[in-house]
Formats: sequence, C-alpha cells, structure tokens
Amino acid sequence: MADDICIEFDDVVAGYKDFMILNNLSFKVRRGSITLLLGPNGAGKSTVLKTLFGLLKPRQGRILLNGENIAGATQKELLAKGIAFVPQGRNLFGQLTVFQNLELGGITLGTKITHERIPEVLEFFPRVKERLHSQASALSGGEQKQLEVGRALLLRPKVLLIDEPSIGLSPLVVQDVFKLLQKLAGQGTTVLMVEQNVKSALKMADDAIALESGQLVLHKKASELLADPNIERLFLGGGHVPGAAGGSVASALL
Repeated sequence: MADDICIEFDDVVAGYKDFMILNNLSFKVRRGSITLLLGPNGAGKSTVLKTLFGLLKPRQGRILLNGENIAGATQKELLAKGIAFVPQGRNLFGQLTVFQNLELGGITLGTKITHERIPEVLEFFPRVKERLHSQASALSGGEQKQLEVGRALLLRPKVLLIDEPSIGLSPLVVQDVFKLLQKLAGQGTTVLMVEQNVKSALKMADDAIALESGQLVLHKKASELLADPNIERLFLGGGHVPGAAGGSVASALL
C-alpha cells in the first residue's frame, strides 16, 4: 500500500560529472523497515545513500519521502525533514571530547534541546557514556562508531541512512549495532543501510535490494534472499555462479 512507503526512487539518474552510477534506478522502501542494499563493488549502493542525503544531485528522476519530492533538497532541509546519515569510515572530531562531538551533532537543534537529548542518547551506549569527557580519538573503533550513530540519533531521525557500520568492529560490537538498528526500526525509524557483513545483516533486515550497474535487479524479503543458495557465492566471497552469465547478480538470483 502507498501509505506504507517511506522512500521511493523513481527513474533516478545520478553520478559524478559525466560518469553516471545510478541508471534509471527505481525502488521503494517500507516505513519502519530495515532495508539492506546489496551488490558488487561499483553497483551504486553508497551512491544511493549520498543521493538521498543530498550529497549528489540527481540528473533525472524523483526521490520521494512520504510522497514529497525531495530530489535536489539541501542537507539542511533533509535534516529538518528527519533524515540522518552515518557515512562509511570515521567522521568524528578526534581532538574534541565525546560530549563536544555530540554537541556538534545537535547544532541544528540549539544548545538547550541538544543538552536535553544527550543523556537520552547515551542510554543506548553505556561504554560511550563512561567516556563522555575523553577525546574521541582515544575511543576504540567500536566506541567511535557508536558515537557516530549516537550523534545521528540526537536528531530523532525518521529515516536513518547508514553505510558499512561494521567496518573495523569486532563481531560482538557489530551485533550491538545491529540490535540497536532493530530497536530503532521497532520504534518506527526507517533504516536504509549498506553492509559488507551480508549474512548477518540479512538476518536482522526486513527487506533486501540488490543493485547491479546502478539498476535494480532484485527486491525481496531478507529472509527469502538469505535462503537463496547463490548468496554465499555472490556476496560472501565466492566466485562465478554456474549458469549465470558472467556470474552476475541478476542472472544468478532472478
């Protein structure tokens, strides 16, 4: 049903200068779901998140948020509409304290509201809470990623975009992050994520979207895709899939 759709890409073309990454891409994301973007390197997964968050302007097509076309909106406008983005890698101010990083995350909210929300966010991250006045650079990789997610949660986002949250983290910390995402989705937040740890991510996701050459090749329930015998070879380090032209995602999974 249309009322269940939070995000929709409609015939979107986007890329860098003359090199297009997304090629007439169309898909829909259900409200309050965790949707995993899959595909080989260069398929356009991270480009989807960057285009949705206004870091790239689409050359063509519409991007709808709850039925409103937000294609071309500024990041400030998108933040105001409830979209938060946790990019790949580390994006903290290392010489500032944990508390100061959180303050900067709430800069669009104003000091009063930010200070009211920081204790609420820290309840999700007890290890980070214990190091509130430590420099961000002194935190472990897992603590730094949790701080990044916490900074985004200050905005109480309706949509959370998160790119490769497990990079550099231990399996236990990854599971903590995934549990948090499930909790947020349970509270109504729509999560759209890219994740290299495909098998674990599929176990906690609701839906999965596979891209190839910037186009949609598959949109299934995550549980159905997890049961597909070709998943191991396509996304978990395997090679050519017998019977698939070039071992492509589209040929192997459709």
